[in-house]
Amino acid sequence: MEAGDTTGARPPSLGKAACILTGASRGFGRSLALLLAPRLEAGSALLLVARSRGLLAELEAELRCGFPGLTVNSVPADLSTEEGLPLVLRAVQELSGAAGLERLLIINNAGSLGDISKSFVDFTSPAEVNSYFAFNVTSALCLTSSILKSFPERPGLRKTVVNISSLCALKPFKSWTLYCTGKASRDIMFQVLALEKPDVRVVNYAPGPLDTEMQQLARTKSGDPEVRQQFLDMKHSGKLLDCSVSAQKLVNVLVEDTFDSGAHIDFYEI
Repeated sequence: MEAGDTTGARPPSLGKAACILTGASRGFGRSLALLLAPRLEAGSALLLVARSRGLLAELEAELRCGFPGLTVNSVPADLSTEEGLPLVLRAVQELSGAAGLERLLIINNAGSLGDISKSFVDFTSPAEVNSYFAFNVTSALCLTSSILKSFPERPGLRKTVVNISSLCALKPFKSWTLYCTGKASRDIMFQVLALEKPDVRVVNYAPGPLDTEMQQLARTKSGDPEVRQQFLDMKHSGKLLDCSVSAQKLVNVLVEDTFDSGAHIDFYEI
């Protein structure tokens, strides 16, 4: 039951699904996991992926207790490393053989800001840049493609891929070279998937300015003073969004399923 729902009515369902969610242990990912769980039919599976083993275990235990009809598993994995992807894919293989699945839902939420204290001309180390893209772009591409291959096409199985995007995919921010480039790369990457695979529903969802640890870094570590002040003003004026509010909008988008595949949808546009 959703917070504030006093009728006892079950919310609209996403069906019997296998759902893989990265970046699940905190912030937006954690809120999304808690809101997705009541939308999944009994017999569904929710696979949680994140780097933080302790927080991931806490979320897994909470979901198992609250939703006994849901199979919840977690994989502590660093997707920026070569070892991370195989760990997740081994867990995915266990899901792919489940009978009666109606939906595959892949949510690419894991990501990082990179060094936002630097300006463009400060990025002279290929190793630093390659490390950022390994986590924020390469892992999302390879994980998504590998999961899709693990679930062969068959009648009655709908596939949906979500990329957690940002306004930064469309608009440049000074001192945010890596983050803006990574988000723009992911958006166009998933648009290609939407073109190549019409049977796969794809959406790039920008959740808006969330009140998270990442936002705290934005207002304290951004190298450009105007950008830093912009985020400070948003915090002080109460314009930052609660993660659960934005996550609920994404869940609604997925349930309604009326978006154009490949679209970039912003929290404020819904």
